[in-house]
Amino acid sequence: MSRKRRMFDIDMPAMEDIPVGKVPDKVLEKRRGPMAAAISENADALRGQQSTEDAIRAENDRLAHELVKLRADGLVIDRIALSDVVTEKLTRDRKPGVDADLDELIASIREIGLSNPIRVERRTDGRYDLIQGMRRLSAYRALLEETGDDIYATIPAGISEPAALDDSYRRMVDENLIRKDISFAEMGALARAYSQDPENDCADVDKAVSILFKSASYTKRSYIRAFASLLAMLDKVLMHPNDIPRNVGVELKRKLDADPGLIRQVSTALMAEPDRDSMREVSILRGFLSSVSAPVPKVSSEKAKKPRRAKTTFQVSGRAGIAKCSASSGRIELQYDLDFTRVDRSKLETAIATLLDDLQEEDDLTHG
Repeated sequence: MSRKRRMFDIDMPAMEDIPVGKVPDKVLEKRRGPMAAAISENADALRGQQSTEDAIRAENDRLAHELVKLRADGLVIDRIALSDVVTEKLTRDRKPGVDADLDELIASIREIGLSNPIRVERRTDGRYDLIQGMRRLSAYRALLEETGDDIYATIPAGISEPAALDDSYRRMVDENLIRKDISFAEMGALARAYSQDPENDCADVDKAVSILFKSASYTKRSYIRAFASLLAMLDKVLMHPNDIPRNVGVELKRKLDADPGLIRQVSTALMAEPDRDSMREVSILRGFLSSVSAPVPKVSSEKAKKPRRAKTTFQVSGRAGIAKCSASSGRIELQYDLDFTRVDRSKLETAIATLLDDLQEEDDLTHG
């Protein structure tokens, strides 16, 4: 009898090796063909790729949120057009005019570039309000006008979202406190301008100093208040307030407070020399400090009628040293290294009586 020919050559496991209800993985692997293995490997690769893409997407989202926060804080630097920078939001602490040190800053930027970007806040119209860096902005504008080079048409800037007006002022002030050349007059002028701006809701200069210069010491804030007050008295006649030394300004303010009539005298003296330089202006102010004496205390009419007593002083040598004596009408004083309380009273009385008799006899002979 011939054997039937097998159509499929399949290796079947022994029945005793197959557990009831489940096909072991080893059996499935043996039964998996090349196509199934390829599909499985591709699926594993796809799952690994998806996991990698998910991790990358999550990292990108994190970095994007961090970038948004850094931009809002003004910590991301970008180049912005000079024409887009607006400087009117804050009252600057330095009056416009000739800046002697600006040429040095311009030379530095021309040679090595800008080392410290300006700081601005976004505006709703797409432009930017300047918060810090007025001198740097001025230097770039001067370089653009001088050279016409497009590299100076834009300036590196830290761009932040609009902040409360108080915070914007504080940022400007805190940066400027680091400057060694900022004067008390500049800081006093800023405090006055801040208090006069209706948008700040601060009508008091003292409060303005407390808000703007919170980081400064108590003593420094008191100097700033003194200069703010001095400027209120003489602002219209001072030509070089930023060059007034601290001690001159503070002392002059005290003088003017004690005698308001001096304000007119100081103003007249300053206006008499319209072509004065800063040294001459300070010299004029110093003159009022030295020429104005302290108020003379009032003397009662009864005391004023009494003539000043004539007084004679001399020294006499004794065995215990030098005796210092002073004599005036009806009075004589003696200072000597001797405890007069231990001298026998009778001897002391005799000595004084003898002294008086001798002096009286001399007076009689002189006027007799």
